[in-house]
Amino acid sequence: MTDIRNEEIGGEKKSLSFIEQIVENDLKEGKNGGKVQTRFPPEPNGYLHIGHAKAICLDFGIAERHGGICNLRFDDTNPTKEDVEYVEAIEEDIKWLGFDWANVYYASDYFQQLWDFAIQLIKEGKAYIDEQTSEQIASQKGTPTHPGTNSPYRERPIEESLTLFEKMNTGEIAEGAMVLRAKIDMTSPNMHFRDPIIYRVVNHPHHRTGTTWKAYPMYDFAHGQSDFFEGVTHSLCTLEFVPHRPLYDLFIDWLKEEKDLNDNRPRQYEFNKLNLSYTLMSKRNLLTLVKENLVNGWDDPRMPTICGFRRRGYSPESIRNFVDKIGYTTYDALNEFALLESAVREDLNLRATRISAIINPVKLVITNYPEEQVEELEAINNPEDKEAGNHIIEFSRELWMEREDFMEDAPKKYFRMTPGQEVRLKNAYIVKCTGCKKDENGVITEVYCEYDPESKSGMPGANRKVKGTLHWLSAAHCLPAEVRLYDRLWKVENPRDEMAAIRNAKDCEPLEAMKEIINPDSLQILRNCYIEKYAAELPPLSYLQFQRTGYFNIDKESTPDKLIFNRTVSLKDSWGKINK
Repeated sequence: MTDIRNEEIGGEKKSLSFIEQIVENDLKEGKNGGKVQTRFPPEPNGYLHIGHAKAICLDFGIAERHGGICNLRFDDTNPTKEDVEYVEAIEEDIKWLGFDWANVYYASDYFQQLWDFAIQLIKEGKAYIDEQTSEQIASQKGTPTHPGTNSPYRERPIEESLTLFEKMNTGEIAEGAMVLRAKIDMTSPNMHFRDPIIYRVVNHPHHRTGTTWKAYPMYDFAHGQSDFFEGVTHSLCTLEFVPHRPLYDLFIDWLKEEKDLNDNRPRQYEFNKLNLSYTLMSKRNLLTLVKENLVNGWDDPRMPTICGFRRRGYSPESIRNFVDKIGYTTYDALNEFALLESAVREDLNLRATRISAIINPVKLVITNYPEEQVEELEAINNPEDKEAGNHIIEFSRELWMEREDFMEDAPKKYFRMTPGQEVRLKNAYIVKCTGCKKDENGVITEVYCEYDPESKSGMPGANRKVKGTLHWLSAAHCLPAEVRLYDRLWKVENPRDEMAAIRNAKDCEPLEAMKEIINPDSLQILRNCYIEKYAAELPPLSYLQFQRTGYFNIDKESTPDKLIFNRTVSLKDSWGKINK
């Protein structure tokens, strides 16, 4: 199918996803009274990852563009895995991405209504209590090509099912001893119609309702009804819910028979998930990484969580722009991580403050520069933003330069620092290298040069052309810093499939498979670095570009006494080239 079309809006062409086309058609046909109401329904059992960002952009964006509303609804139907910590983190991530909800709801808000609906189904002969084990129920389901067989409890008397259902919620029934199943069709080609479980017993306190409930609705039963109770018009889901849609519609039909509200109903539409190369996004696997200390928490900058990207220095705009670029389709695909990094570079180029930082320093001495002289030079904060202003950087006789910018015996087309060759020191002077000093092990400890006093940037003599421009720091006017170089967490392009292959071959646990493919070089900590004093004045999470090195940000743990910077992304996609 065609996934996008172009429409002239305000003189500009705007690409509309197939989902947006559906919404527009629904509005034209007057469905649901011509209104748009969506919801973002995360389960509070972990932190949001970038895959959720795609759903957030769609759910909130569709409502925003069509004058509707989007609610935040927590799918809190499994109390054993849910926590208030996750609720608060989810709210923070949505706001950071630039969205806000009309209302906050919880599936637990509807526990009584769902319970009443379940009782109604039992009374109508559409649900029954089954006391078989989960293994027995699974074995009777059949296969997609072979029909299932009826449970021996399928024709249980209604009054008996009602009595047992009440006991499921009193604490008298052990977990797994019985379930409530919808009575639909055990021969249906749709496996989800083969008498699905709609309630089970969970003897665990709920983070909102405490011990009020012992019987909890299953997702397929709670989700559509919650949409209906709230007045959702467009229930947007990922592709794995395509076979669930008939069940979603059936339960709403059963509910509507009681309510008789004509055609005001939610409609489910599905789109593809966000899959990224070199990325693993299963909450279960992310939780393993955190619990086994393979990363430093949910917001470790190597994690694909939204809070991890935030700490690493990604901007919300860059993530939204990336989602716009990849779009929404009806087929799954693996998106290149390099495309996300490209969106980050494109955005940070416009907003990042330019800073000089030396991450592998060697001393540079300008031998003919006055020993006590210090000059204050103006450095442009961002050449792409005229409103960003300037800041002062000091220049003196002794500087720090990058060790890799000097080569004693350089090839012909080497345009950095080498004996006998001129280079420009950015915003300052042209200098000519005169030699270097080494220690007893042959390691270069100092590089020497002479400067041309008439070549200062802005002077007439500054127009002399040289092929290399290097960044630097005044040794007496900079600050020590820790720089953390982050890279991709996984060595393989598709860690999910690779993990599955390893587990099948070795019959091992997920943790063992993870350790085989995790990238041992995903974090390098450099502690002998230097940074401009100006950087210490900026707040945590500020967006920076280290001249000629890459984009960085100030870590949340950074203090005036210990400055810490995280590499967001390199200036170019060198990682991808190395690993191809």
